[in-house]
Amino acid sequence: MKRAVVLLLLLAGCASQSEAPTVETGTTVGEVGDPRNRARAHTDLAAAYYERGSMAIALEELRIATAADANYPPAHSMLGLVYMELRENQLAEASFERALRLSPNDPDINHNYGWFLCNTNREKESIKLFVQAIRNPLYSTPWRSYSTAGVCSLRGGNAKDAEEFFQRALKLEPDDPQSLIKLGEIRYRQGQIDEARRLVSRYNKLITPTAESLWLALRIERRLGERVAEQSLGNQLRRRYPGSAEYRALQRGQYD
Repeated sequence: MKRAVVLLLLLAGCASQSEAPTVETGTTVGEVGDPRNRARAHTDLAAAYYERGSMAIALEELRIATAADANYPPAHSMLGLVYMELRENQLAEASFERALRLSPNDPDINHNYGWFLCNTNREKESIKLFVQAIRNPLYSTPWRSYSTAGVCSLRGGNAKDAEEFFQRALKLEPDDPQSLIKLGEIRYRQGQIDEARRLVSRYNKLITPTAESLWLALRIERRLGERVAEQSLGNQLRRRYPGSAEYRALQRGQYD
């Protein structure tokens, strides 16, 4: 589930660039027209293959895209994401930097590069890029950057800023799962149990409960003295995620 969440975050920056194509190969698409249109068509194909986990094909599509138009910023941003997934960090960073040089105010590029920096232990640097993305008045999904900035702030040990980022994300998108669960955890640790309960309950109704969300909900019910609910959540955790760190913590009785 963690990988699925990460993948969603990685794709967030690409979502506004195009819809996934319905064709199966880029060899018959975008061959007619100007170089920018060909680059766009192959970048769109690359994004679709990336989403499916087909990194080799995505990489080939992006090579075709950049050959058609070496200055098409989304192609270089997408290259950064693919290289990041392949753990080719030097190539990823070079791709993101080139994309940003070509289009410094593009919110998707700033978001994607920010996520890369966050995942290479440069959380403080990443926040600047998320903020830059959010400042663009044409950005269609600023809540994604608020939410991701919250995650990266937590990784950097800044719970105060993380709390504010998650709150801002939820004002724009009340059903953002990531912000709900992360703010729920913060509220739990602050002792705001009723609010934590509301947030995690909303999360579990929106999507399939994760080990993280079941564990948080269980600890909340335990704190409230609701033993029946606690036991039910424990059974769900055991049944759905028997190999998870959360279930091992339950077995050891390590609730906090």
